[in-house]
Amino acid sequence: MKVRELFDQCATGYDRDRTKLVPGFDEFYGAALGMIPFGADENVRVLDLGAGTGLFAAMLAKILPKASFFLTDISKAMLAEAEKRFAGMPRVTFAVQEHIELSAVAQYDLILSALSIHHLENHEKRMLFDKVFRALRRGGGGVFINADQALGPTLEEEDDYERQWLKAVTASGLPMESVAQARERMREDRNATLDDQLKWLAETGCKKVHCVYRRYRFVVYGGRKT
Repeated sequence: MKVRELFDQCATGYDRDRTKLVPGFDEFYGAALGMIPFGADENVRVLDLGAGTGLFAAMLAKILPKASFFLTDISKAMLAEAEKRFAGMPRVTFAVQEHIELSAVAQYDLILSALSIHHLENHEKRMLFDKVFRALRRGGGGVFINADQALGPTLEEEDDYERQWLKAVTASGLPMESVAQARERMREDRNATLDDQLKWLAETGCKKVHCVYRRYRFVVYGGRKT
């Protein structure tokens, strides 16, 4: 089943389950928000790639109340939930769009993504990182932040990531039906190692590329266009 169809099916319950499907949910998103270099009074332009229900963007909107947001996702059902979340907010726009359709015109101060880019094949990740770099504004310190997943550098570590994740999710009390749905979506994952992702991002020309958070397969990293 295609990624789009899988996320269309789970859109209405996605936010409810995500806090349990991501061990250390608060720390994971908190680490990403901690990388934001802009202040509450700044009129920054933000692109959220694979925005889903708008959960991450909503967190950021509380920190940057004057920012304008452009949310993209391949799932119409997920974006429909995002539109409900941001109803009445004229500074938020939406588009059903594949990641690699991103325009390379330098127009964003901040590009972010959460739990989405890992669905791309590795060559597509590299293409996207290059487009992200070009889509960031130069001179204002444009920033890219990716809160996502990484493949274990060895088979043993990857197996350990899976065991630790399943242990945490089972202990969270998440219904087994939701766990099964998550496992079905995970069959479409195309994870890359953290080292590879950092290398590919640095190869675009991004500076200060670094990882600020890692727990099992969950990582938060980013870079700047100076």
